[in-house]
Amino acid sequence: MRLIVNGAAHELTAPAHETLLTTLRERLHLTGTKLVCGRGECGACTVLMDGVSVYACLTLTAACEQPITTIEGLGREGALHPVQAAFIAEDALQCGYCTPGQILAAVALLNDNPSPTDDEIRRGMSGNLCRCGAYPKILRAVHSAANAGAAGD
Repeated sequence: MRLIVNGAAHELTAPAHETLLTTLRERLHLTGTKLVCGRGECGACTVLMDGVSVYACLTLTAACEQPITTIEGLGREGALHPVQAAFIAEDALQCGYCTPGQILAAVALLNDNPSPTDDEIRRGMSGNLCRCGAYPKILRAVHSAANAGAAGD
């Protein structure tokens, strides 16, 4: 099959039961996508499929016909994506394990809603858990990215 990840085409053969998470981490060595629960409950494995957030642990590689963006594919050469920059500026992380999924969920949210309210951010990010409890800072980071015009970037 042909898989487009972060703008690059990859020709690969994957078993029918292989998840996108396994393909990304083990075949393509893109380790920013994290395995935590493996059941779609935590969001650490969030990636974008044609701009929509999906859990890589629940998505079969064989079902991936649209382009995939991982945390490694955000931003431009030498420049962070505005959401990444906002997470750093607002110190919206502690251990960092959930951060790639949080950032990609925020990108998808801002693409759908460039000026979300607090409640819309909480709902939009509710599929991504932070065991360290950095939620207030994550909320501020999403607002900061929205104010910086991160939508569609």
